[in-house]
Amino acid sequence: MQNTLFLHEEILLLALRDEEGTIASGGTMYQYAIGAALLAELLLSKRIEVEQSGKRKLVNLVSPTLLDEPLVDECLGKVNSAKRRAVLQTWVSRFAGVKNLKHRVAQQLCRRGILRADEDKVLLLFTRKIYPEVNPGPERELIRRLEHAIFTETRDIDPRTVVLLSLANSTGLLKIVFDKKKLKGRKARIEQIVKGEITGKATTEVIEAMQAAIFVTCIMPTLMTTTMSHH
Repeated sequence: MQNTLFLHEEILLLALRDEEGTIASGGTMYQYAIGAALLAELLLSKRIEVEQSGKRKLVNLVSPTLLDEPLVDECLGKVNSAKRRAVLQTWVSRFAGVKNLKHRVAQQLCRRGILRADEDKVLLLFTRKIYPEVNPGPERELIRRLEHAIFTETRDIDPRTVVLLSLANSTGLLKIVFDKKKLKGRKARIEQIVKGEITGKATTEVIEAMQAAIFVTCIMPTLMTTTMSHH
């Protein structure tokens, strides 16, 4: 496994409470964030591209070459075997709907030695899997990267951090990690980063794709999030 984390692994780390190993409240959109992160991995690795067709953003397969990361490869396979092309939002929803998504990402982080798998009893009735953090280093590093991007004036932000920031911002995960008041003061800065005004063109395309996908997915009725949060 590569040393640096994949975007979907980073998203889950941000969404999980470190000690309890459960999804933090306010993290209800995390499934869509993971779905969008998987899409971003495919875009960043040039496996797919986005084609503007009228008002629709369609996903085209560029290369079926696997990335040797089970979840990303499974998603690439879905794009590859699709009977017809679909828009970004459809793919984010499909990726977000992959069976056992959270557990599969969490298990990868367990294999990396960052989380451990455990179980606890809820209301003494049923057990659920929880994933407490055992190695806080990677998440600290992740938060440091985001902090540097948001709270300094640096123009040197790598593409993956920009995409991560964009994902975390549009799915409410930044509010879990940072003080809401402090974030408010950096609203303009965050927008600049997310609009790609600070980094290069390549990232801008990925971010625009993410924004389009997440924006529509996030307007899903709140009913969805309440039913999903019971899983």
